[in-house]
Amino acid sequence: MSGKNRTLGELKNPNMAHAQQSPAQYRMSITIIGILFFIFGFVTWVNGTLIPYLKIACELKTELESFLVVTAFLIAYTVMAIPSSIVLDKIGYKKGMSVGLFIMAIGAALFIPAAQTRNFDLFLTGLFIIGTGLALLQTASNPYVSVIGPMESAASRISIMGVCNKGAGIIAGLIFGAIALSNMGEYEPEVLAALDEATRASKLDALAARVITPYMIITAVLVLLGIATLFSPLPEISDSGDEAANSENSGKTSIFQFPHVFLGMLAIFCYVGVEVMAGDTIISYGKSLDIDLSVARYFTSATLTCMVVGYLVGIFAIPKFFSQQTALRACSIIGLVFTAGVVFLPGYYSVASLALLGIANSLMWPAIFPLGIDGLGKFTKTGSALLIMGIAGGAILPLVYGKFAEYVGSQSGYWLMLPCYLYILYFAISGHKVGRKSIA
Repeated sequence: MSGKNRTLGELKNPNMAHAQQSPAQYRMSITIIGILFFIFGFVTWVNGTLIPYLKIACELKTELESFLVVTAFLIAYTVMAIPSSIVLDKIGYKKGMSVGLFIMAIGAALFIPAAQTRNFDLFLTGLFIIGTGLALLQTASNPYVSVIGPMESAASRISIMGVCNKGAGIIAGLIFGAIALSNMGEYEPEVLAALDEATRASKLDALAARVITPYMIITAVLVLLGIATLFSPLPEISDSGDEAANSENSGKTSIFQFPHVFLGMLAIFCYVGVEVMAGDTIISYGKSLDIDLSVARYFTSATLTCMVVGYLVGIFAIPKFFSQQTALRACSIIGLVFTAGVVFLPGYYSVASLALLGIANSLMWPAIFPLGIDGLGKFTKTGSALLIMGIAGGAILPLVYGKFAEYVGSQSGYWLMLPCYLYILYFAISGHKVGRKSIA
């Protein structure tokens, strides 16, 4: 190994990755990863707008069918997370991030023919491919952020990434809300029903065409970012681990010997499920309460704004004032309180409680992820992939909510969040310690 490679962080102990980087290199690494989090935040959180938009443009019959937008996107994480870890073992973190961006560009490009034909299956295929690229990108970038500095401050660094991610989501919601959901009065079901078939098809074609130019731009940006990342000064790091020096990993031969990883995967499953319900169903929920779509289209941005507030607290407070475990416990309890508000309060107060769940959800990923991969050494990539698979909660739980809501109503359906927050509270209190010899 050359001296140059060692200075770029080719390390034996992943928790000491920061020790071999100069302050300038460290800041550059954080900046580049922050840009990547901004990009996949933009692509991810536009789904909240796509749900009501595609329901109209593709003439979907039910809310449950429209929630397949989220399912197709997020199920890719489950299918592709383990293959992503294998790819990263072969090509490393940096090239993996670049390849992930190129794959996302292919998925975004599919939106163009999908919009031209109003083919819902093609939209779903594009979303799945985007999700596949994101699975690779997230499997690389999340452990990278965790191990590039001290593990006890990992939640603070991931909170910085969260601000980039959710800030992009706010912008995406505002931009796509203005593009895709403006002047929607002429697309109300009763208005469309009064038109002859040719006129209705023409109007829906025009509606579908609204996303063509934005996704052409997104495709080009993703390609350029993939190239820029490949040739960037982002340092490569190694998590091969020094087993002789790491007593916790000594003699361990399988990821199955780390039960806290699997408990963390379930915590991620629950967290992403409630996050997606709070962010991606809120527009449809507002509409179900007879709130005009011209107003409801801003609700996802309200949820993400609350998450940004929580992230800012994490950036400045972890670990200076409280630990990431304490933050996770507090957020779980806040989630339980606001879930009750969603279910019991009327109208706008219920919607506001759903948006305020953004505060509860904000520090969950920043805390769960580093707790889940802590102490894994050479198993970090595999453990990261398992945690990324937990993102499937965002694909599955909204569908469960949609079906549940058909029987108990949209508002009461949010009771589904209660057991999720209770489990996350368990992980925060003791689940992250299961099977561990020592906790840093």
